Amino acid sequence: MVSPVESSLREAIMEALAEQVAERGFVTRDELTALQVGTQTRRVIDRSRGIWNPRDMEATLSVVSSPDSQYSDSDLGDLFRYDYRAGSLDGDNKKLRRAYELGVPIILLRKIRDGVYVPVFPTYVIADDTDARQFVLAVDESLRFLRDPLDPSPTERAYAERVTRKRLHQAEFRGRVLKAYDTSCAVCNLEYGRLLDAAHITPDKDFDGHPIVTNGLSLCKIHHSAFDLNIIGISPDFSVHVARDVLDVTDGPMLKHGIQEMEGRRLRLPSRRSERPDRERLARRFDEFNAAS
Repeated sequence: MVSPVESSLREAIMEALAEQVAERGFVTRDELTALQVGTQTRRVIDRSRGIWNPRDMEATLSVVSSPDSQYSDSDLGDLFRYDYRAGSLDGDNKKLRRAYELGVPIILLRKIRDGVYVPVFPTYVIADDTDARQFVLAVDESLRFLRDPLDPSPTERAYAERVTRKRLHQAEFRGRVLKAYDTSCAVCNLEYGRLLDAAHITPDKDFDGHPIVTNGLSLCKIHHSAFDLNIIGISPDFSVHVARDVLDVTDGPMLKHGIQEMEGRRLRLPSRRSERPDRERLARRFDEFNAAS
């Protein structure tokens, strides 16, 4: 069992990190290098390696998963697998194995671009596959209690894959989209991150509703709801439109300033052209808006 001091410290670090994630959905390497935790500053990421093992902790604090890494960390299966660090079975792996033995939560840092990460936590090491030289990670509390993480039943496998994909994709989608839009609403320019969502253009329930930036819009909660309900629509030329019946309503200042005055506004776009909304997706969605209104 980990000491009460370390347990409290992990909890405090994750609470501080949760504040950052709630505001923007992502954190930078600089912020992870010097995270303010109460009255102290803590490092939450290793300087150059993927596993961060603080000297004053008995087990690993964080691991980095990077798409351009030499390692084959993958969430494409039923559970997230994290490769051993190359070399012996011990080294950096020793404290990650200790996190498994103690059952303590760690932080999975998903790299979305150079120096930018989406933290997924609490994450737990739930198995040590020495044959494959991989640790098995549970990115959701419900996955901690599988009968055998190395050999789940077909039902457990299907459930684990669904939960893992949803947990990772939702967090990364919000982080990538809010980063692309500089943490602001694309419709009204609100920059208060706690009120911002990553909205799908093509709904995620659809076959091609992929969690990619070009299928996303950074929207405040009122404009996200209005977009989903076809109260506002966005045309392929990036113009905002308000449903005709809503434009004719006389109501209080929220409707007037929050919705009706958005008519004809130009969408705030990401500075990177490669991250701007897909016009074909917008066109299909705008057809639905016109049909509804």
